[in-house]
Amino acid sequence: MTTAQGRTGGRATALAGDAGDLGDDATASPPVRRPPLRTGAVFAAATVLALVLAAIHLTQGTAAVGLSDILRALTGADDGSTSAVLVASRLPRLLAGVLVGLALGAAGAALQSVARNPLASPDTLAVNAGGYLAVVTVAVIGFSLPFYLSGLLAFAGGLAASGLVLLLARGGGSGPTRLILAGAATTLALSSLTSVLLVLFQQETLGLFAWGSGSIVQSGTRVVTLAAPVVLAGLVALMLLARRLDLLALGDDAARVLGIDVRRTRALAVVVAVALSAAAVTVAGPIGFVGLCAPVLARLVARTVPGMSRHATLIPLAALVGVIVVLGADVLLRVVLPGAYGVAVPTGIITTVFGAVTLVALARRLRDSGPAATGSSASVRARTGQRAVIVVALLTVAVLVAAVVAVLLGDRLLLLGDVGNWLSGQAGRQVSFVLDQRMPRVLAALLAGAALGLAGTMVQAVCRNPLAEPSLLGVTAGAGLGAVSVILFVPGASVWLLSGMATLGALVTFTTVYLLSYRGGLSSDRLVLMGVGMSAGMTALTTLAVVVSAPWNVNLALTWLSGSTYGRTMSHIVPVAVVLLLVTPLAVSRRREMDVLALDEDTPRTLGVDVEPTRRLLLAGTVLVAAAAVCAVGVVGFVGLVAPHAARALVGSRNGRVIPVAMLLGALLVSVADTVGRTAIAPAQIPAGLVTALIGAPYFVWLLWRQRGGR
Repeated sequence: MTTAQGRTGGRATALAGDAGDLGDDATASPPVRRPPLRTGAVFAAATVLALVLAAIHLTQGTAAVGLSDILRALTGADDGSTSAVLVASRLPRLLAGVLVGLALGAAGAALQSVARNPLASPDTLAVNAGGYLAVVTVAVIGFSLPFYLSGLLAFAGGLAASGLVLLLARGGGSGPTRLILAGAATTLALSSLTSVLLVLFQQETLGLFAWGSGSIVQSGTRVVTLAAPVVLAGLVALMLLARRLDLLALGDDAARVLGIDVRRTRALAVVVAVALSAAAVTVAGPIGFVGLCAPVLARLVARTVPGMSRHATLIPLAALVGVIVVLGADVLLRVVLPGAYGVAVPTGIITTVFGAVTLVALARRLRDSGPAATGSSASVRARTGQRAVIVVALLTVAVLVAAVVAVLLGDRLLLLGDVGNWLSGQAGRQVSFVLDQRMPRVLAALLAGAALGLAGTMVQAVCRNPLAEPSLLGVTAGAGLGAVSVILFVPGASVWLLSGMATLGALVTFTTVYLLSYRGGLSSDRLVLMGVGMSAGMTALTTLAVVVSAPWNVNLALTWLSGSTYGRTMSHIVPVAVVLLLVTPLAVSRRREMDVLALDEDTPRTLGVDVEPTRRLLLAGTVLVAAAAVCAVGVVGFVGLVAPHAARALVGSRNGRVIPVAMLLGALLVSVADTVGRTAIAPAQIPAGLVTALIGAPYFVWLLWRQRGGR
């Protein structure tokens, strides 16, 4: 996005161009007076569609109550059973869907206008993640707070999260990629804290795992009745801000000339949008991507009707489309999964999948703007070979020390003599039992960390983006879906079948991301945006698989999706060891090609590098290594970002030096995280992936903060 402080006309034109490239030019030009009939026709059609969905929605459920029964109840010919079903469950669920749709649709429209970015939403700005963390924290403490106080805490959490994201993304003006990356990092950090609470306090947070994906199931209308005034007040407040938002779309300079306090307008709009999102979270949990899909669809409709880009009509239309999205997702859910599954499966899973498709579609339309990205070696000082040798030696010692400490520490403290006796076959029964369980976990952490460090190095070089990593590109989420599917649907499956399905899931996901982002060349921006969208979609499908097949075993899903070495045996170590033995020599032998690919698109061809075959070969190696790591420790994020970036800071940008250092750093990070997770609150355990996320996400935020003044 253009953020230069030039003349108003140039600024508005640049913003219009960027918005148009993503399918949203609603904020690009001054409002035009609209033909009332056409506008009325749009609202009438949307209202009719919402009413039809509502009617279908009322006929769905576990009880044998159909349309004819509802009609008899309306005419007074009912014996009371139909009315009881409607009042107790179906009507509250319908009203919750309407309320949540109105709130998130309007909130998303306001946030997109404030950020001048069609990818802004309560999800991408981490508003929902902040609110969800606040709700779970209250549940853990054990206080039964009144609705409004609980909503106030959710509002505070969402406001703090969105403020951080907007600060990192310079109000959204630095482009969609930075906004999505900042939101993804903040969301992952907050989600990690939430997952820690869910794992450690399972009784206190019972039922909040599925609710965390967004469920509009209600028992009575009390919560909806309490939330309705908040949502109504928020909608009224946004309508009062509509004219200011119209002028704000012209650019900051023009808005100031016309008498608008830009900073205050932005702050008020964000506060109201966060309040609406917090109300929705308090009612139904964080229903994913409604705040993204609804405004985007509303703006697409508005493009065909002159003048509907005025916020006085755009905000109500986005709110109405939000209702259609939520009710449509819930109707589809109960058509595909009738009966009890329609109650157990969260509606937010369907909206998240739909939102992931929308995000991928928007990213697909992103215009190429010169080079794909700043090279991964940018801003890295040259380092000497002697320094690299010293760093490798020190890290090797650190990894060995971490491995020894990991073997000794745990719920039972061991001594080096115990380990020596175990290695010689002379240990006692208790020591043998402990080490037989602990040793595979230690090796799994070390090998998986090394694999993730290698995968991050390769993908950053190939994509020419120092902020790329397997989990942000959908690779680990795809591998996680494949592995979890085997665990749930093929009990007792061999580790090789598990590895094969994880590799297949990672390969299919990343191939889809790569092919969709390739338009006459590899666009790093498109690649990252699509990767984030695919990752969200794969994670939602994984949650769906867990809730449908094993709703009683939520801890299994949490442990796997959070990244853990729990229950690992030596058989789980073999696949990742084999893949490392195959891919590491490949990466080392192609280190010079990786150096050249990290520069730009033209230099490799000038030097005779066959770009596309080399790129595909390296990306295939990345997928294999990342999938093997998922088989060993589950879904662990940000190691593939932190390890290569820290390696370049230590030894420079030459991949021949970065590869061993990144692998050692990855092994060290995951090993330490696993040890901390096993010992910090023993005998309870924190999954290693949550610890790495709590370390990696702030590091990622710091990287974005350092680069906030640049591209």
